[in-house]
Amino acid sequence: MTPTAIPSQAGQPSFSTREFRASLAMFATGVTIVTARAASGELIGLTANSFNSVSLEPPLVLWSLARAAGSLPTLSTGSHYAVNILAADQKELAERFAAKRDGRWTGVAWTEGAGGAPLLTGSAAVFECFNRSRYEEGDHVIFVGEVERCSHRTGAAPLLFHGGRFYTEHPL
Repeated sequence: MTPTAIPSQAGQPSFSTREFRASLAMFATGVTIVTARAASGELIGLTANSFNSVSLEPPLVLWSLARAAGSLPTLSTGSHYAVNILAADQKELAERFAAKRDGRWTGVAWTEGAGGAPLLTGSAAVFECFNRSRYEEGDHVIFVGEVERCSHRTGAAPLLFHGGRFYTEHPL
């Protein structure tokens, strides 16, 4: 019996980008807003649902950002950011920070966290992170944050995203 050669790279995808996106949309996720403060003092914030825990010891989380994002230089070079896990009543904030528009911080309640990162008032949970490492993969950069502080709002219903729509929890 001859051993099978192990491929050194992936084969070509057998699906379209549209089919890939539709398939990814079947994975229900929470919704976050990643926030930071630029060296200039400008507040940075963007909606992301690519968030996950990595390690308990040390406490690490990850999220990813498109390489084409205008906030990438600030988030890549800053020392801290916060990942704000949105509650069900924060759908408007998710939509606001997902859009490219001026004034997205107008009227938003927040407090200052580690490294000046804004912590959104009313979030279901907040992770204040040291910007530990970044990995360029495909058209995104994967950020790994070392959590310095975290908090949560007991009993808060999460904001969920599935199939291109927002949902809230419904226990089975």
